[in-house]
Amino acid sequence: MQPISPVPLFAERHIMRREEVEQKTGFKRSHIYNLMKAGLFPKCHRIGTRAVGWDSLEIEQWVQDRLSTGV
Repeated sequence: MQPISPVPLFAERHIMRREEVEQKTGFKRSHIYNLMKAGLFPKCHRIGTRAVGWDSLEIEQWVQDRLSTGV
């Protein structure tokens, strides 16, 4: 049995679309946007005329902060 390798704290930086953000956080669209509006979640960035995305490093940091504070 091979030992489990540690998960890197940060993966390669990329633009996360909403579906990936939902999968990473476990939150649905409306909750993500409510948290953003309240200033409690990283803001999305416009990447096209009708498209937005999130910076993967900001999302990863947000998740790490929640895990370390137990919130």
